[in-house]
Amino acid sequence: MKNILCFGDSNTWGYEPVVCTRYSYDVRWTGALQKRLGSQYRVIEEGLNGRTSGFDEPGRDFRNAARYFPMLLECHRPLDLVVIMLGTNDLKSQFQLTSSAIAQSVKGLCEMVLNGEYIENTNTQLLLITPPHVANLPAEDVQIFSGARDKSLQLATEYKKVADELGILFMDASEVVETTDADGLHWTAQQHQDFAAVLSDKVLSIFVD
Repeated sequence: MKNILCFGDSNTWGYEPVVCTRYSYDVRWTGALQKRLGSQYRVIEEGLNGRTSGFDEPGRDFRNAARYFPMLLECHRPLDLVVIMLGTNDLKSQFQLTSSAIAQSVKGLCEMVLNGEYIENTNTQLLLITPPHVANLPAEDVQIFSGARDKSLQLATEYKKVADELGILFMDASEVVETTDADGLHWTAQQHQDFAAVLSDKVLSIFVD
């Protein structure tokens, strides 16, 4: 059995826009991915609302991925594939980060996997996924994510640089998912299914190759 850790934020957790609840397991992309891959694979969900790649947000504990990722890697080992899709929450204006700075922060997470210290498996594959672009935001979030749309458009280029430098697998989720204008950040149920379909093909190609 191949063990796949999916590490991300609210879109990995399965946040449903507008109603602000969680999609059921079979709807969110991790559950759909598990169904498509079958019993020879085990998809491990590690999504958290508000998670950043490496920054503390006042009033929101446990969101800094850099603090907790090593623990999760060790907790879930052995791992055959780690999927990282983070960066949207790093776009919040309070962090004042460039797209390049966000990519470098995510690079630090990738290096935690590659150094093998926490997973005891030098053969673990690593897939870095750029999150989809930020869409039109509701009035209450415009200031929180001021400038986020433009920065999100640049993330794929910066993440690809990181992936090439580290020699890891890369995917741009914006090529599959166009974030709904329902809240500008989260995915529809159909988008979860569409993403799982493309990702399952990617995963199968990784292990077949």
